[in-house]
Amino acid sequence: MRRVFLVVMVASLMASPAMAISHFKKVWAEHYTPTGDAPGAGDVDPEFLKTSRKAGCFLCHVKGEDKKKVRNEYGEALHKFLKAEKFDKDRIKAEPEKVQEEIIAAYKKVEEMKSKDGKKFGEKIKAKELPATDAGLE
Repeated sequence: MRRVFLVVMVASLMASPAMAISHFKKVWAEHYTPTGDAPGAGDVDPEFLKTSRKAGCFLCHVKGEDKKKVRNEYGEALHKFLKAEKFDKDRIKAEPEKVQEEIIAAYKKVEEMKSKDGKKFGEKIKAKELPATDAGLE
């Protein structure tokens, strides 16, 4: 019985960061590629929507690498402003508007930072390009 309890506790501790990261991805999609009835949904380029959805985790991570350890240049830039432990599932549920504002504020800060190719991340996203040059998707 003690083992079962320990396994459950360890699993629950490991689940919180994953919740935050999936929430970062959800807010990214809502902010940059809104769909349905969301404001700006009609302005989303269908090809960019398809490309960003296909990229998925690799918007911030590197394909073929350990997601827990390796981020691409865009993911590293975001990591300066977004720490998963600050966005646990309880906080996301308790303060959804505040959490979303903080995440979007981080995205806006990173938009002004430059990619390795010399373009600002925000310019690349507005041009319907994925932000990172080193995601391993090509």
